[in-house]
Amino acid sequence: MTRIDDVPPAWDERTQLTTFLDYARDTARFKCEDLSDADARTAPLPTSPLMTAGGLISHLRWVEYYWFQMVFLGEEGDAPWTEDDPDREMRIAADFPLAQLLDEYAQQAERYRKLVAEHDLDTKAKRPVGDGRHVDLRWILLHLIEETARHNGHLDILREHIDGRTGA
Repeated sequence: MTRIDDVPPAWDERTQLTTFLDYARDTARFKCEDLSDADARTAPLPTSPLMTAGGLISHLRWVEYYWFQMVFLGEEGDAPWTEDDPDREMRIAADFPLAQLLDEYAQQAERYRKLVAEHDLDTKAKRPVGDGRHVDLRWILLHLIEETARHNGHLDILREHIDGRTGA
């Protein structure tokens, strides 16, 4: 599924939330279009050595994994980060071709679309967040929209530094 705009096909809350998340996901993928693997590993900001296009796509993939599988479903984690290396998902992105990172992100998004469709937005997460509360699926969707949109801004900056490309 590729969204070319953020206008939902229906006006119910679920459709609006999932449309915005899909649009943000597709925007992240679009911002990586035609980047070489070398460019995807480029960190042009001297104070942010892990800030690469590949690293951000890997981060977005693993952030969704964390919120949907570990928090919402309560599954045991298989995420790459550790206490000693909390940003490992960004670091290991350099070990994979950008196309693979983008494919994994897209395939995972498809699985999570189905997960969201199968649950009520008021369904509480199995695991609590840091303050002990159990967020609901609605909150997770809103958080992922915010997270993905914020990192799309980072991808804008990276892309402009890498090859001058700007735009949607």
